[in-house]
Amino acid sequence: MSFYDATVPAYLQILGALSGILGKAEAHCKAKNIQEEVLLSARLYPDMFPLVRQIQTACDFAVKGCARLTGSEVPSTPDTEKSFADLQARIAKIIEYVKSYKPAQFDGADARDVTFPAGGGNLTMKGQQFLSSFSFPNFYFHAATAHGILRHNGVEIGKRDFLGVK
Repeated sequence: MSFYDATVPAYLQILGALSGILGKAEAHCKAKNIQEEVLLSARLYPDMFPLVRQIQTACDFAVKGCARLTGSEVPSTPDTEKSFADLQARIAKIIEYVKSYKPAQFDGADARDVTFPAGGGNLTMKGQQFLSSFSFPNFYFHAATAHGILRHNGVEIGKRDFLGVK
């Protein structure tokens, strides 16, 4: 399996699933007459990011992970979303960005040095370690937390929704 095949499809699968659960969250709000800001600001615990920030951060790990692994310029992703529609647009933009990568861009990425900001400084890891020890765990953590926030708040979603499986 190529490094591209181990990376891009995984990001795309969960980004698509995030779009799906946001669609169900929006429908839930309409059906229950809940202001969308209520869900967008919901948290699992007071010191955790709210739903909107969980989605933004998951998107960031996908887009910035691909950029760093391929040695591409890391795009700016300002956090300006305030609605389900805004978040859906962000996810769609990130999906198109991730899809724009070609397999050849990931050649040698597993052994490439990847330097990234962390903990107020910079860390450097080989691409394989960066992907498996930093980018994927953070990406999945924020996606799973977004799913958990919605589930905790009554949105009828389950594991298949998280996985993006019909």
